[in-house]
Amino acid sequence: MSATLGRTLGSKRQRATRQGGLVLEQLGARDDFRSAQAVFSELRARGEDVGLSTVYRHLQTLASDGAADTLQTPDGEALYRLCGQSARSHHHHLVCRDCGRTVEIEGRGVERWAASVAEEHGFIDVDHTVELLGVCADCAGHPSEERDGRP
Repeated sequence: MSATLGRTLGSKRQRATRQGGLVLEQLGARDDFRSAQAVFSELRARGEDVGLSTVYRHLQTLASDGAADTLQTPDGEALYRLCGQSARSHHHHLVCRDCGRTVEIEGRGVERWAASVAEEHGFIDVDHTVELLGVCADCAGHPSEERDGRP
């Protein structure tokens, strides 16, 4: 296991394990958001003996520690991706509904709005998640019926 993997998995809540290293490695193998089930299936296809609950647990720890981004699909499924360059700073995502391409973005206006709303209502230590969903320029070049299979 590389030093970077060990540091990432070395959280206070979960010790570094072989299975955790496999989950982290598989998650980092691609740059798109994937479900725990997809990561599990990819690991099993590689011949790795890891349980689905182990994959879920490690992905949740990575997200809690800020090493992985997470977003919710419209049907409530959690998707995960290793954080990019702004891994340790608060950021939001612009996600293509068609291909899943994701861009990490800052949202200074969103941050000011969230702080203002929290203060107005007497809340402190407020956290938030903002995901902007749209269609990227590459996908927008295709007629909508080609993108979603509908005429």
